[in-house]
Amino acid sequence: MIRKLKDGSYRLYSGKINPRTGMRRNLGTFKTREEAVQHEREIQYFKRLKHP
Repeated sequence: MIRKLKDGSYRLYSGKINPRTGMRRNLGTFKTREEAVQHEREIQYFKRLKHP
């Protein structure tokens, strides 16, 4: 999930809510939305890799 912050930057949040805090985990802050989308794709790719 990508949200725009008041300062104009974008923050990537986890889709799941952290049960300990009740909030979503911050996965990075980026200057542009394109950078945030690219990083989200990289995360999804890494999650789908088959680790030996």
